[in-house]
Amino acid sequence: MTRKFFGTDGIRGLTNSAPMTAETALKVGQAAGAHFLRGDHRHRVVIGKDTRLSGYMMESAMVAGFTSVGMDVVLLGPMPTPAVAMLTRSMRADLGVMISASHNPFADNGIKLFGPDGYKLSDEDELAIEARLEQEPELARPELIGRAKRIDDARGRYIHFAKATFPEQLRLDGLKVVVDCANGAAYHVAPEALWELGAEVIPLGVKPNGTNINDKVGSTYPQVMQETVVGSGAHIGLALDGDADRLIVVDETGTTIDGDQLMALIALDQKRRGTLRGGGLVATVMSNLGLERKLAAEGLELHRTTVGDRYVLEGMREKGCNVGGEQSGHIILADHATTGDGLVAGLQVLAALVEAGKPASELLRQFEPVPQLLRNVRFKGGAPLETDRVKQVIAEAERDLDGNGRLVIRKSGTEPLIRVMAESDDAAQVEAVVARICDAVASV
Repeated sequence: MTRKFFGTDGIRGLTNSAPMTAETALKVGQAAGAHFLRGDHRHRVVIGKDTRLSGYMMESAMVAGFTSVGMDVVLLGPMPTPAVAMLTRSMRADLGVMISASHNPFADNGIKLFGPDGYKLSDEDELAIEARLEQEPELARPELIGRAKRIDDARGRYIHFAKATFPEQLRLDGLKVVVDCANGAAYHVAPEALWELGAEVIPLGVKPNGTNINDKVGSTYPQVMQETVVGSGAHIGLALDGDADRLIVVDETGTTIDGDQLMALIALDQKRRGTLRGGGLVATVMSNLGLERKLAAEGLELHRTTVGDRYVLEGMREKGCNVGGEQSGHIILADHATTGDGLVAGLQVLAALVEAGKPASELLRQFEPVPQLLRNVRFKGGAPLETDRVKQVIAEAERDLDGNGRLVIRKSGTEPLIRVMAESDDAAQVEAVVARICDAVASV
């Protein structure tokens, strides 16, 4: 069955344009609610959102959808995606929903769904929900219509959970930390958790107004955090994205540290403690070859998956690994969470920093990255990767890199972009290969 709504990470698009409309949100609520009406208990769905202006509209539409098929709704308000996953399990809910477009601009929005176990839905569940979207919903009898309730202590519950992942014998006293919350879902919980653990906190991106989420702040725009870390003399900076499931770190010199280095740090730290499982970690095809070489030198294996944290998690469950993630900063720590959690990952980095007693610039440089270049090419429509000219250029590039590097080309699952990535020990070769392919795609 061809997917019409779900992409690599739920449903996403420009708000008030198909598919990201209030009508779609209502129908998704009805379809997902009906799909998870199993058993004779009173059914419950947990709904969180980030700070986008459109979140009010989408939330209200989904409440109408879920209650109309007989599901009770628990509203969390602005909360990180991993908090929704955690609270879905904690509250014994049948379903969890996060209304967010992650790192996208405020005009976009999205719907992410979690099953009762706190994991993102399988392909089978998503396809079943899509099938229901094409059918008339079975509405509940009037006396069985669901109720909606907003809980006030969701923030405190998540802060308590996040702090519990930090070694209890450690504190962050004496550590100055800049935390950039992207004017997004973690604007209240992340600074509070760090402060409660003893850090001196310099918060950025904590004044959301509905339209400034990810606007020159957060993990996709770390420049302000870099300047603030250096200017304030901070020991480290942590940048989250709009829904706080992604982490990018800046060391005390203002240098950005990506997810590959963070995964290496956490995995090797766990290996030292004897808590690493699966003989390595799981990452995507986009992770740097340097990470693979570093792990191999330590007797560990890098298991690669297609792009998307849900596929990383599937790989982790298959291989028995408890550490995985993406270069972009989605770090999944299966001992603590069922999805990427930027704050929890950041706390593990801070714990390693406190224990090592070294500057972040030294501790976080776990391996020398192989020259790698990623460029995005926007396209207007059609299938540029299926044209003869683009296929020919890609084949030539693969021959050039054979034995010396890697080439990864894929269509974005959330935007009309072709992502072109190449890596090799020869930086000039990488630049030339990516430029040729991007030019070919752009000319279609």
